Amino acid sequence: MTLSEDVRNELASIEPERDCDRLAELSALFHAAGSAHLLGRGRVAVHLDLGSAAAARRAFALLRAFEVPSEIRTYRQRSFDRATRYQLHVHGEARALEVLREAGVLGARLAPLERPPRHVVARACCRGAYLRGALLGAGSLTGPPARHLEIRASGLDGARFLARLAASVDAPLRVVERRTHAVAYAKGSEAIASVLAAAGASDVVLGLEERGVIGATRSSANRLANADHANLVRAGRAAHAQLQAIRRLEERGLLDDLPAPLREAAALRTRHPSASLRDLARRTSPPATKAAVHRRLTRLVRLAEL
Repeated sequence: MTLSEDVRNELASIEPERDCDRLAELSALFHAAGSAHLLGRGRVAVHLDLGSAAAARRAFALLRAFEVPSEIRTYRQRSFDRATRYQLHVHGEARALEVLREAGVLGARLAPLERPPRHVVARACCRGAYLRGALLGAGSLTGPPARHLEIRASGLDGARFLARLAASVDAPLRVVERRTHAVAYAKGSEAIASVLAAAGASDVVLGLEERGVIGATRSSANRLANADHANLVRAGRAAHAQLQAIRRLEERGLLDDLPAPLREAAALRTRHPSASLRDLARRTSPPATKAAVHRRLTRLVRLAEL
């Protein structure tokens, strides 16, 4: 299941508490995924085209709450994955037109409106419900690693309205216009979490935060493992070079003439070829520091190169 489906499923499970919330959510669904069709002689039909069964069920339930009949139909997209889409057909009966005008979907002359009037989103709860409906109708969420949330709008005015609405509930959205439509979008964990929380998708927010913590922990563990491996490789190469230097000094008969600390360091490295500098330092008599043993072994390597 994709992140977008997780968001839609959680949002569709939230039951609006007031009629004003239901109206705002219904308004957003139609503005995000609706289309009006003039049938002639003053008749009009309105369709909703949705990408998930959860969103379609929610839209059907909202219409039924306002006593507006609708019919659900399905079809498959003409695309690579041939995903199933859901259409809700609302016939232009008197009750349906009344509700759609009240929701700011249709104007007085039954022309579609790009954004609702202010009274639809007057309260904070209504603004959250409108965001919820917009995400259900035309929202998508991708990532990680590059998290991106966007809500598609039919035009630039609609996308800017979404951005202003989100800003009023402390959920920042940016706007960009594309060739055939406009989008209001958010990038980054904090901005996306604010938008989802304002719409009510708290479980998805927690899931994203959990994934972020797991990802950061995994990255830190990988960095530490890589650093440990690199340190082991460097230490192994250094020990090999030290052993070769000690053998060359022995072959040239120079080892016995060296000062006692250097001879001791050579003997300890020969007896303990894979020991760390700290281990060798503890074995010296008297015990030396790690830096002192390192200087002595480095001196042996330089003498062998002369």
